Amino acid sequence: MTSDRGRDQQPASQGREQPLLALVPEPIERYAMARTTPLPPLLEELISVTHERFGRQARMLSGQLEGTLLQMLIASMQARRVLEIGTFTGFAAQMMAVALPDNGELITCDVDPKAIEVARRFFERSPHGHKISLQEGPALETMRSLEPPFDLIFIDADKESYIPYYEEALRLLSQSGLIAVDNVLWSGRVLDPKEESDRAIVAFNEHVSRDQRVTNVILTVRDGLMLVRRKQAPRA
Repeated sequence: MTSDRGRDQQPASQGREQPLLALVPEPIERYAMARTTPLPPLLEELISVTHERFGRQARMLSGQLEGTLLQMLIASMQARRVLEIGTFTGFAAQMMAVALPDNGELITCDVDPKAIEVARRFFERSPHGHKISLQEGPALETMRSLEPPFDLIFIDADKESYIPYYEEALRLLSQSGLIAVDNVLWSGRVLDPKEESDRAIVAFNEHVSRDQRVTNVILTVRDGLMLVRRKQAPRA
């Protein structure tokens, strides 16, 4: 998914590379998907259109398992405001919007006009589209223009900007909110980083793991999903 790189804006295809290593064996992934709540027809259509329009880049879709997990987190938290960094064609935004109340708000941002056109078209057809506001422009500029609090912030954009996105997300996060960050295992390249994006993910993971303000966990879902929350005072 797309947003600014801190230097130049780039389309989604350059912000996220194709995976080299399947973290979960494909038969296991298929088994899990077959036994997870099925997607509504509109999102199945969105997946098909994304594959037709974007080819191999369609791998950037969050997918059924991750989308359903985000949806469950939002529902469990009774979240009202969500921020997404990196819209792509809007699959994750639609999945998350389902779990918001009718007066809930989901702000999503991207810079790729081709992806935005598809996302807007499907948001208009969704019964939850009125909850979604798509901001076209550099993500950091959008984030800096927003006021807290957000209950969940989902980061899935250019990897070189993950640390500034994270720091700005902490400013916007509610006291009991959650930050979810995608691609943190980067198809296994975190074990042998060679490219700039590989090193950026490694640096981000180290940055968060050393951050004394938060607790975090990395889940081996899809390409690695990190969940982060502020440290909480002990419960009485």
